[in-house]
Amino acid sequence: MVHTAVAGSVLGPILFLIYLLPLGHIIRQHNINFHCYADDTQVYIKTQPNTTNTIQTLNTCLEDIRSWMTTNYLQLNSSKTEAILIGTTDQLAKAANISPSLDGQLIPLSSVVTNLGVRFDPTLSFQAHIKHITKTSFFHLKNISRLKPSLSTDDIKKLVHALVFSRLDYCNALLSGLPAKSINRLQLVQNSTARVLTGTKRSAHITPILAKLHWLPVHYRIQFKVLLLTYKALNAQSPKYLCDLIHTQTSTRSLRSSHAPLLYIPRTRLRTMGDRAFCSLAPRLWNSLPDQLRSAPSTEVFKTGLKTLFFRQAFQ
Repeated sequence: MVHTAVAGSVLGPILFLIYLLPLGHIIRQHNINFHCYADDTQVYIKTQPNTTNTIQTLNTCLEDIRSWMTTNYLQLNSSKTEAILIGTTDQLAKAANISPSLDGQLIPLSSVVTNLGVRFDPTLSFQAHIKHITKTSFFHLKNISRLKPSLSTDDIKKLVHALVFSRLDYCNALLSGLPAKSINRLQLVQNSTARVLTGTKRSAHITPILAKLHWLPVHYRIQFKVLLLTYKALNAQSPKYLCDLIHTQTSTRSLRSSHAPLLYIPRTRLRTMGDRAFCSLAPRLWNSLPDQLRSAPSTEVFKTGLKTLFFRQAFQ
């Protein structure tokens, strides 16, 4: 994945996006996938270890981008251009020499890149991201504790949700399938938040406190986000690229559960990454839901039913 930063425009976001439209056509000519977020362009390409043709294609694409930007009075900031190689530990070891170049200069592979506030690492372990969340959350919790004597309970709740839960829940679907050890670090943040809010001592058992606050544990909050995205994708409430990742099962027989369709679960080669992918994880979680919940008539009904289901599983 390569990030290329381009200069902003004083004419406004809409005019700037229109101005950048030809950039997408240039990238498509090289059969490379990409995403654009305002002035940040991300280019993705799949390669095999010890393959040079793919890197040459990427380098040619980057050079065409630079040429187009120069012609259109834009400057490609090479100092803000990052590259990251994602794969398993074995794959990364075999592809150690792969590195793209821009304007004759090699782009060093980064160990961590920030993508819309989420820190990505080469093995998608998200350890750096989790470390950042815990560090920042505990910093804010410490300040909230200091201010607690002069704040009302409602004000403390607002601070907790604005400064802590906004970080725990942001893009948390990416953390699906991570080892329990990693998720437990985030659970400690939630536990500490509950203690600060309620004034509970460290020696007290935290599960009854979470149940009283009606807070789902982090593990269930992650599954909740994945299933909510799945429901929206099935009901055409998500971007097309997300909807295209899941497919309903087809059967020639008349099934009793035909009113609540099951999803097709694709085969994956790698449990470390394949089973964590949305196209594989979402169907497995979706098919485990009760028929009535999968047939929810609206998003709000689905969210309410799903939280009730998870609440019972977590605390009963």
